[in-house]
Amino acid sequence: MKNTTYDSPTRFGYEILRDHVLPSILGKHEDEVLYWAGKEAARKFPIFGVDELPKFFQEAGWGPLHLEKTSKDEAFYSLKNDFDTNAHNRSCQLEAGFIAQQYQKFSGLLTECYGEFNAKDGLIHFQVKWDLKTKVEV
Repeated sequence: MKNTTYDSPTRFGYEILRDHVLPSILGKHEDEVLYWAGKEAARKFPIFGVDELPKFFQEAGWGPLHLEKTSKDEAFYSLKNDFDTNAHNRSCQLEAGFIAQQYQKFSGLLTECYGEFNAKDGLIHFQVKWDLKTKVEV
């Protein structure tokens, strides 16, 4: 009989890596490295449209992502930060980089994403902004 205890990583194991190991290794460069790692993850795990971002976030174990609003050059998302350990100190730049790269791929425009934890509502808020004048090769 197969032991299912070790079949998949646990949430606790993920939190150890994300909240303790990576910050220790990356130090003051954590946000920058995680942002670029998120962009690279988006290249390796492409989605078919930005409407698939919430599904990807759920499958990746990053939490429920909700599109709040969009305009001609930006979009706003919220992410429920439902991790137990060190949630208020966790960098959200991995997710921000992932979102930015996916939007950039679909728009062909230079795109950045800024994420910030809001203690009042317990959500991470992302602002995705693209430059309508700056095209990039995708």
